[in-house]
Amino acid sequence: MLANLTISGSIATLTLTRAEARNALSIDLLHELHAKIDEAASNEGISLLVLTGAGKSFCAGMDLKAILDDPSAPAALLHTLADLTIKLRSLPCVTLAKVNGAAIGGGCGLACVCDIAITHADSKMGYPEVDLGICPAVVAPWLVSKIGPGRARRVLLTGGLMTGQAAFEIGMVDHLVPNVSELDAATDELARRLATGGPQALRATKGLLNDLDGIIGTDIVRRGAELSARIVSMEETRAALRAKFSSTASKP
Repeated sequence: MLANLTISGSIATLTLTRAEARNALSIDLLHELHAKIDEAASNEGISLLVLTGAGKSFCAGMDLKAILDDPSAPAALLHTLADLTIKLRSLPCVTLAKVNGAAIGGGCGLACVCDIAITHADSKMGYPEVDLGICPAVVAPWLVSKIGPGRARRVLLTGGLMTGQAAFEIGMVDHLVPNVSELDAATDELARRLATGGPQALRATKGLLNDLDGIIGTDIVRRGAELSARIVSMEETRAALRAKFSSTASKP
């Protein structure tokens, strides 16, 4: 099992449980997340879904090693991720990302897809795709929606990572606690507060916000998957990734 869905009253928690791989998004994990989100969508008693990761990471992004091992993997993985982001945003219940640790690339994208995000000051977040020769086209629409086009342009073109504190300051997360030891209690309090809203009012308000946002009603996210897959499939990109992994593996 790579993802686990638990329900307590009107609050559901969806946990990525591939902790040994920092919850990197393999095709199998993505399929399990699809199934779990479908399960949550069918349960009208859920008012809030908390998305988080097991272990010390929230989600390390795409499983790049799997992409290198299988030339057909990039397109399948990226299209499955694109559909997952649309499905997550389309959930009728409110979604809360509990960013317990590193949220990188596609993982950071999942946090931005959620309606609200909370993290601690020392977490690591960001989009280092351009540093790896990859195009972050799947996550770009969600980041633009979250922080605006100007800030998103700077974040995506600069690459690299930032602290949870910096992510909070630019609006990439909505709530911040000083350290990870306070995250559980703060998330529980926030989840209880969100779940007290009228279920139908929350669903109607979220649906309206999704309509106003406009991303779901277009094909921009799926077009992004095609663009990203094309870049990842280029030999120069794959060679750069192989060199990076080889360099990382050779370090003591």
